[in-house]
Amino acid sequence: MRAVLETNNPVSLSYAVDILSQEGIDHVVFDENASVIDGSMGFLPRRLMVADDDFTRAERLLRTAMPDAMP
Repeated sequence: MRAVLETNNPVSLSYAVDILSQEGIDHVVFDENASVIDGSMGFLPRRLMVADDDFTRAERLLRTAMPDAMP
């Protein structure tokens, strides 16, 4: 698995998850509960993970839909 997006922004993350879901790309969000460690301040980015085989397609979709959120 590879991280296709790392963000502290819950709206961007939700939007990215929705885009991948609509396209049938399986994904997992890592570090969702890490806010317990950082005191719920959102310092630790959440990682949106996809399978290696889906990475290129997922990255292309997210770059097109939300270019400002992508590195």
